[in-house]
Amino acid sequence: MSGDTALVLGGGGLTGVGWEAGILYGLAEAGVDLTAADLVVGTSAGSVVGAQLTSGLLSPRELYERQLGDPAGEVAARLGTGLIARYAVAMVRSRDPKAYRRRVGALALAADTGEEAERRKVLEARLVSHAWPGRRLVVTAVDALTGELAAFDRESGAGLVDAVSASCAVPGVWPPVTVGGRRFIDGGIRSATNADLASGCARVVILAPMALGSGLVPSPAAQAARLREAGARVLLITPSAQARKAFGRNVLDPARRDPAARAGFAQAAEHAAEAAAVWAG
Repeated sequence: MSGDTALVLGGGGLTGVGWEAGILYGLAEAGVDLTAADLVVGTSAGSVVGAQLTSGLLSPRELYERQLGDPAGEVAARLGTGLIARYAVAMVRSRDPKAYRRRVGALALAADTGEEAERRKVLEARLVSHAWPGRRLVVTAVDALTGELAAFDRESGAGLVDAVSASCAVPGVWPPVTVGGRRFIDGGIRSATNADLASGCARVVILAPMALGSGLVPSPAAQAARLREAGARVLLITPSAQARKAFGRNVLDPARRDPAARAGFAQAAEHAAEAAAVWAG
């Protein structure tokens, strides 16, 4: 990818959506507006935030305010310990990252997770625009059969709603999403941020609601380090202790999005000076 600035928005459930919106608004209030990035990379929760940011229809404040209040009509899901254990087994049995992703893809394809069309309606309602923006937005997903990364953009032939739905298709929780005759799952299965897609950009800010990697999944910190080694100025922001407390135990609970957003807004002040230094070059 080329361009001077990149904003990387990682995955992390509904609390990740709220926290990222809070961080972005808080930084904007401090004079650091990241929304004009030449490239926005969105994974899972980050794809929802990225699609709304680049739509041109919402300011950082408006995006933040959309996260607040009672999430009436939204249903909580759960990434249970049994499912997490199945991910762990898939990792132990896999020889390389792609093999791991194929195993998780097989898990997702076999799971009874409801109708794809119904899940798509949820994402469709969540987005303020269903058209790809004029600015460079990349939405990540993983091919459930091959384990290959899919980096959807306006030139890919995928619709924006389908791309975001695929990026948010948590294996074993939500159904894989069909795009161009193939089935796709959450881009976070490859990486919580997929920050390597910002390679070539001189200045990169990464918001990572999920800060850890594990075995065959690189951590945001490892990807940030590689970008720095290539010459980029990089700031990685992960949740504070207060933000993690606000997330609660279920990142897929809509009721936790409001406190996560408020925690992100409060945390932003801690990073404003460093963000300004990176963004100003």
